[in-house]
Amino acid sequence: MHKIQTFYFIVLFFCPFLILNAQLVNIESQRMQVDSVRFVLKSDLLFDYSNNNGDYLSQFTANISTQIKSKDLKRIYMFIGSYNTERSKDQDFQNSFFLHLRLNQKISNVFRFEAFIQDQYNALLNINKRKLVGAGLRFKFISTPNIKAYFGNAYMYEHEKIDDSETEYYNNRNSSYVSFTINFPKSKVNLTETFYFQPKYSDISNHRVFQQLQAQFPINKSLSFTTQFTYFYNSFVPGIARDYSSDLSLGLSINI
Repeated sequence: MHKIQTFYFIVLFFCPFLILNAQLVNIESQRMQVDSVRFVLKSDLLFDYSNNNGDYLSQFTANISTQIKSKDLKRIYMFIGSYNTERSKDQDFQNSFFLHLRLNQKISNVFRFEAFIQDQYNALLNINKRKLVGAGLRFKFISTPNIKAYFGNAYMYEHEKIDDSETEYYNNRNSSYVSFTINFPKSKVNLTETFYFQPKYSDISNHRVFQQLQAQFPINKSLSFTTQFTYFYNSFVPGIARDYSSDLSLGLSINI
């Protein structure tokens, strides 16, 4: 039986699940485990406009995640895209986009090769432009009907830029992650935990840490309540001793 495809819809008083307010985005949470299904698409779109005595506020958010498998199911092409803007008459509160393209090639039942490119912009971040390219291996070290666990390690070359000062950085980084997914058959609750560590090869004290815990609680066959906690830490940001953030997101997911 094919696994159910999950589509997140955004409600105005809930936070989007593709978190773009940090320099690192959890790609693990965007993977779609759908066995032999060759094409999967997740997307959401939100537009809101209000005008109060001539003072207007507009918001537009678009997210898309798609996954295409080859005929032999050994190769997966994954694309993630997001765009978000919030504007008033006098100020831009948010202006960001995120693009990620990834190739996943099966080597054996436990090993896969991955290559990826990424482009990211966020006007509110200290480092607001970031491009990277990388490649590495993904290892499945636990595989049971209810528990899946993966370890990944990759090299990536990144280009970062600060608009205000025109300062640019070119870094060679290592990117490692561990990801666990646990399903509880009786309650049908699903837990996903992901931990990333990204140090510079030449200076390990210059690193990023990212942790995310997501839980889905089914309400019925078509609807689930989802909560997600995210923590991000960057040991080096120009002009700041350190940079960290935490975020708690609550929302609903609809299963089709």
